[in-house]
Amino acid sequence: MTTQNLLVELFVEELPPKALQKLGDAFATVLGDQLKAQGLAGSASVVTSFASPRRLAVHVTNVLSQAPDVEIVDKLMPVSIAFDSDGKPKTPLLKKAEKNPRCLEQLKNWPAQGTGADQLFVKNDGKEDVLYFRSLAAGRDIERGLQVALDTSIAKLPIPKVMSYQLETDCELPGWTSVNFVRPAHGLVALHGSTVVPVKALGLTAGNSTTGHRFEAAVSPVVLQDADSYAATLQKDGAVIASFAERKAEIARQLAAAAAKVGNGARPIEDEALLDEVTALVERPNVVICQFEEQFLGVPQECLILTMKANQKYFPLLDAAGKLTNKFLVVSNISPEDTSFVTGGNERVVRPRLADAKFFFDQDRKKTLASRVEGLSKVVYHNKLGTQGERVERVRAIAKAIAQQLGDAQLVQDADLAAQLAKTDLVTDMVGEFPELQGIMGGYYALNDGLGDTVANAIEDHYKPRFAGDALPRNTAGVVVALADKLETLVGMFGIGNLPTGDRDPFALRRHALGVIRMLVEKDLPLDLGALLAGAVPAFGDKITDASAALADFIYDRLAGSLREQGYSAQEVDAVLALRPQRLALVEKQLAAVRAFAALPESPALAAANKRVGNILKKAEVEGPVDAHVNPELLQEKAEQDLYAALQRFVPEANAQFDAGDYTASLQTLAVLRAPVDAFFDDVMVNAEQLDVRMNRLGLLKMLHNAMNRVADLSRLVS
Repeated sequence: MTTQNLLVELFVEELPPKALQKLGDAFATVLGDQLKAQGLAGSASVVTSFASPRRLAVHVTNVLSQAPDVEIVDKLMPVSIAFDSDGKPKTPLLKKAEKNPRCLEQLKNWPAQGTGADQLFVKNDGKEDVLYFRSLAAGRDIERGLQVALDTSIAKLPIPKVMSYQLETDCELPGWTSVNFVRPAHGLVALHGSTVVPVKALGLTAGNSTTGHRFEAAVSPVVLQDADSYAATLQKDGAVIASFAERKAEIARQLAAAAAKVGNGARPIEDEALLDEVTALVERPNVVICQFEEQFLGVPQECLILTMKANQKYFPLLDAAGKLTNKFLVVSNISPEDTSFVTGGNERVVRPRLADAKFFFDQDRKKTLASRVEGLSKVVYHNKLGTQGERVERVRAIAKAIAQQLGDAQLVQDADLAAQLAKTDLVTDMVGEFPELQGIMGGYYALNDGLGDTVANAIEDHYKPRFAGDALPRNTAGVVVALADKLETLVGMFGIGNLPTGDRDPFALRRHALGVIRMLVEKDLPLDLGALLAGAVPAFGDKITDASAALADFIYDRLAGSLREQGYSAQEVDAVLALRPQRLALVEKQLAAVRAFAALPESPALAAANKRVGNILKKAEVEGPVDAHVNPELLQEKAEQDLYAALQRFVPEANAQFDAGDYTASLQTLAVLRAPVDAFFDDVMVNAEQLDVRMNRLGLLKMLHNAMNRVADLSRLVS
């Protein structure tokens, strides 16, 4: 039984670049896990993934040539069922033993114990005596075990789209067989140390040679001496950097070096997704510097950057101030001595793209945004909610109501104009070509129309925040329109029952809800959530039903998740959100107060008492509402008199602190109620027989409950 390192490679045609890294990681992980599950590799074995445009490979250390034998213990049946009164096997046992000849052989000699690896024995399982069969299964050898691991890893690859291709059959009779895989496979390598493991996959039999770079490999095929020399040999003889991570790091290094060569603080645009995609497109990266005519810099840089990134996979260069330069970087897959052909070819290719962007920009500016409003009535938004034109009118109505709460007539005017024009860039040529620029182009065209920075920024920003961590709108008008836009989507979709499911959210309702939360909280807006939702419903007329309650629950759920991610405990979040606070901007202050209260020694007792009070009131209110009113003349016991006196003394102070926004001080002031509350429950029977006394005591508890639960439902702090 020997231990060697293992190398497996599948050589295929060009793999889908956006899926390459995931395919490589999955191939390596599943194959490694399978080897470990079979005992051929151990927990200390290191699994290394390789993925290039034309290969998936995995290197596993410390792989055995033969897995150790495995002891297997099968529970057969209770002894009372297995044997008769004379100790002879009964029919159920004989039928079960017939399925395993080794077990049947041992049964013939029963009750004599087996002397080898096979053994029948009796053991009590805690209830009764049970018959077991112990045997030793031979461990799998590397060929059989690797075949299972390879088949499983191929079957479990997260292939985005399967291809079917024909493969000539390897037999005496000519013919073809159909193979399904992500791309046609042309080679298979399997080396255990320096020994070829003759496994098969996708119509291929493993060997020890692979294919290098299409044009720059020093030799073809590339022969691998052993598993450990894979990466080095492939780079030396095949001109391929097999490791995805190493290739990505090399590209990043070359990009930085090329930018430094350009000088003047130039830096390549940061885009992790683009870097990953380019890494999946090249086997031997070589970065070259290219440029385009400066006249194109008159086009908004977002347009130029997008066309270079999306269509050509180029890295635009920005100057020290973050403005686009007329230089860009190309990651080539070849390394000729004279790069002029590479440079010239890419410069010729990008020029028509930039010319198209310039043409769209020039053409779009010939019409004002206001003249495009009518065109939105021809664009369908949703079959149940009408056109984009109808949607714009709803957003305007919602924005106007919000603006009237937040500002003066100027804000109302700016927000209304921005809301009216915010979607008009959807019918421009530029956004038609590049939908990712919606909002951005609207801002540029608004400036071109002379509408000023306030309205232009509001139009550009009304989609924000577009994703987690994105910036919020820059001005109040932008916040108003962004809120109105997201509320229109949420209220409309909930109103027609178009709700997100576990894995589907086509209208990004979760993201919209988080956007509303962030703006209300981070901009500290004096707006009540319930009023916002209810205020948006009338804009839809009879197109929807009012689903404000379900939508509020949805938003509070998103808020709860966000707060837990920020480090607040589930109990703290539950205690605050149980009260459905309307001013979301104040929630974090309430959480801080709850956390400070929970640290007080009086907290556990008061929280428990609060829960008890809540349960008492809940039962009492089945017969009718309990009024938080106390008649001092009906207070008979000293404990209830003391509690009433404490409430009269400390609740006004706590309420004043609450009204001033000092929630922490408010709860800490109420902490002194612990002693009178404990005494009340020790000495006073709430459900007195005399009705007026009972109702008076319930009123006292209602007064206590109201005072204690203004910041949070403290009963939620009880485990």
